[in-house]
Amino acid sequence: MTEDANKALAAEAATENTALDAIEVLEADHRVAKQLFDAFEKAADADLEAKGALVRRACEVLTVHTMIEEAILYPAAHKALMGRDEIGVDEAYVEHFIAKTLIEKFDTLKPGDHGFDATFMVLSQMVRQHIDEEESGLFPELRESGVDLVRLGEEIAAEKERLMNKLDAAASRLVDDGSLIFRR
Repeated sequence: MTEDANKALAAEAATENTALDAIEVLEADHRVAKQLFDAFEKAADADLEAKGALVRRACEVLTVHTMIEEAILYPAAHKALMGRDEIGVDEAYVEHFIAKTLIEKFDTLKPGDHGFDATFMVLSQMVRQHIDEEESGLFPELRESGVDLVRLGEEIAAEKERLMNKLDAAASRLVDDGSLIFRR
């Protein structure tokens, strides 16, 4: 996938994220991540430049997304669901921790290195499962809970814009501290 294709995916995510409903904003991020995973799977084994660009972009998207969910969505979910799905939300925190651990591996793993493709495929599979769980479980529960998804969406969109600006300013090297924190 070319740099122009990566920019098109980012523009699509930015356009889709103008929606104010929190779940729609997050589902748009999910679609972008899945598109990047699919593109990686279709990339030629020898196309190390494309693989590197896809992994870099996926790691950026996932890092921003996990930071937003951990700072805004999951604490709101704990309050809105009043303990009904506490274990599910806590599992999501742990899944994020594992994803961040795998993302961190790409600080040293480079395209063509032994384990590069395998690490990204494990990350991809794990994130796909996480997405399925959120979209089939947590998100419908939040819709039913009566939480103000529009207000939450505005907060998420603002934080995403702030983090994306930080990412751009840091020349695409944004990774949080990798800690496992359960916010409530």
